[in-house]
Amino acid sequence: MAHRARVVVVGAGFAGLAATKKLARTGALVTLVDRNPYATFQPLLYQVATAGMGTSDVSYPIRTFAARWPNVRTRRAAMSKVLPGERRVEFEDGSGLDYDYLVVATGVTTNWLGVEGAQENALPIYSLHDAAALRNRLGQLLEETALGRRESTHVVVVGAGATGVEMAGTLAELRRRTLPLTHPEIKPGQTSVTLVERFDYVLSPYKERLRNAAAAALGRRGVRLRLGSTVAAVHPDAVVLSDGTRLPSDLTVWALGVTAPPQVADWGLPQGKGGRITLTEALNVPGHPEIFVAGDLSGQPTPQPQLAQPAIQMGEHVGRQIAAALQGRPAQPFSYRDPGIMATVGKAEAVLQLPNGLTVRGLPAWLVWIFIHVSYLLGGRNRASVLLNFWWRYAGPRRSATSISQ
Repeated sequence: MAHRARVVVVGAGFAGLAATKKLARTGALVTLVDRNPYATFQPLLYQVATAGMGTSDVSYPIRTFAARWPNVRTRRAAMSKVLPGERRVEFEDGSGLDYDYLVVATGVTTNWLGVEGAQENALPIYSLHDAAALRNRLGQLLEETALGRRESTHVVVVGAGATGVEMAGTLAELRRRTLPLTHPEIKPGQTSVTLVERFDYVLSPYKERLRNAAAAALGRRGVRLRLGSTVAAVHPDAVVLSDGTRLPSDLTVWALGVTAPPQVADWGLPQGKGGRITLTEALNVPGHPEIFVAGDLSGQPTPQPQLAQPAIQMGEHVGRQIAAALQGRPAQPFSYRDPGIMATVGKAEAVLQLPNGLTVRGLPAWLVWIFIHVSYLLGGRNRASVLLNFWWRYAGPRRSATSISQ
């Protein structure tokens, strides 16, 4: 009986899923490994954190995903070590898997940037667990404020990239639309949303026109902008800026960036800037062409933005290269096709920038944003549920507003 190539894909994020889809069409035996039993649609985590969606709306069981193909299996485990000489990957539970080809697509983690007190006193929004914890904490603070057990629920969002802008805008709308109904005991002065950014503008990758439009939209929603401000420390009750300004903060949301997890250093793979794994132009490890890396951990000669689209395209590329290798064909260099970038500020307000220079803002961009995000969700139930939640949150009766306490 002919040997069937064994491919292990570690990580069920955008890159890992894309690679698995490509590999599923080959004759290889594919094992998809992740520390969680589900894949998470990270671009909508801010909706979970603000109670606009449930955790099941933005997650999908990886066993259900793998069931589409007879040659794909899954395993719940966290990678602890790669043994290139033995072509074996080991997991934290002491088990392991042998491979002919390995795809590392585990993603990254929150970057605290060495800011004093940030890791202890701020909440990230990178994983499903993070979003649920943030939602629960916010609900607890509002309940205590409504009962008079605390004076305020001031929120400071650190980082004005897409995640920070989306989070701040949604929190501000929740503060104005929902809280007067669900928490009438809380006075307007007892809550606030502040967005802190070290640059003098929000959404740094975007053109000035879109940056200004997003900043203006945030201002109309009541977000306090502190641009050109660097965070020096995060305390339990405040965010301290480098100029000594102290911003009251009952809840600090950290949306400032990502970095490679510390455990990557134990895998025995070469690392470069930001902890990313050093790669060839074909996205495999120098000296070990059977090991590929896709997604946020990919440190190819031209590092790509740590976003969904680059991860998807890298995953697809890796899958194609392994399929080519199985047929005896050489690996090809990766080339990123930029489809554009987009971010939403709130109801009927988003910004869209295409690679040809075209920019769109407002309602048209918002509708495109919703369509694209829904189309990338896994599973028909998730798509239907997310569409319903969007309609209910932004177009439904005002008194149907979702309570953050849920």
